[in-house]
Amino acid sequence: MIRRRTLLVSTTLAGAGLAAPAVRAQPKNASWPRALTMGTAAPGGTYAIYGPAWGQLAAQATGVNISYRTTQGPNQNIVLVDQKQVELGMVTMGVALQAWNGTGEWTRGTRFRNIRALFPMYDTPFHAVALKRSGITDHAQLNGKSVGVGPRGGTPGTYYPLMLKAIGVTPSRIGYGSASDLIGQVSDGLLDCFAFAAGVPIPAFSEIETTNEVTIFGFTDAQMDAIVKELPELSKGEIPAGTYRSQTAPIKILGVYNFAIGHKDLPEDLVYEIVKSVMTQNAALVQATAAAKETVPQNVTKNTFLPFHPGAAKWFRENGHAIPDNLIMA
Repeated sequence: MIRRRTLLVSTTLAGAGLAAPAVRAQPKNASWPRALTMGTAAPGGTYAIYGPAWGQLAAQATGVNISYRTTQGPNQNIVLVDQKQVELGMVTMGVALQAWNGTGEWTRGTRFRNIRALFPMYDTPFHAVALKRSGITDHAQLNGKSVGVGPRGGTPGTYYPLMLKAIGVTPSRIGYGSASDLIGQVSDGLLDCFAFAAGVPIPAFSEIETTNEVTIFGFTDAQMDAIVKELPELSKGEIPAGTYRSQTAPIKILGVYNFAIGHKDLPEDLVYEIVKSVMTQNAALVQATAAAKETVPQNVTKNTFLPFHPGAAKWFRENGHAIPDNLIMA
């Protein structure tokens, strides 16, 4: 299984124009660790593709080997990075805010203060897909229906139940699991809908529309207003027409931004080189996933609360992007 996973990652990166993972890499600075581990997420979501893509850019630039751990998503990535079980991870900022302040049921009151922001990734839009024959075209129709929302420890698994509650929708069942598993259940008629959030186009959504007639839908203005009133960390936006093959018009969505994170004890000069490698090679990253179009230095302003690692802050400041002193922490 480990060998197969390595081959799959290597094939994906090679197809995107990136080199396969290095073997026995030699760090370019003898004081750096020989290897790091990155928390990603389950197959079918964007993290599973995006993580190895930026990880390979960082590995090439630093000589530090980076391996990947499949997780339930941002919540678990935060816990693992905070406990130094992995050194790198990816999170959505809504979940990160809960982690930093110790709010949200999943934190159990714990404040996760060992995580540091590295660089901006992309916006995560919440939207849903259902088979066209189900007749479901709106979140209001999910009342009494079975709805998959991704891994329990992921951003949609955390937020979607709260969002549905905010608009008065009570599903008959909420299903948790990987995106690839849940989209299979929709295709087989075992779930009425898959409501998810990831960088677009979401691989699982693109997969199901190649074999089924589907409806991909977002929110009404009234629904968005009700949800943002309860969850102000979410912001309104839209998915442009043509993002999905079957999509002919823009889709109104709510979104939350993603950031790469690292443990606070990572060497400052190593983090500087990691951030530099990603921020200066956007074209290569976009070849792996279209979501990376938003992985640009200007979006560093999307983080207003999570302290940056000093190495990351140094790169952004040197390249003309202001970061307040209070958002830098060793």
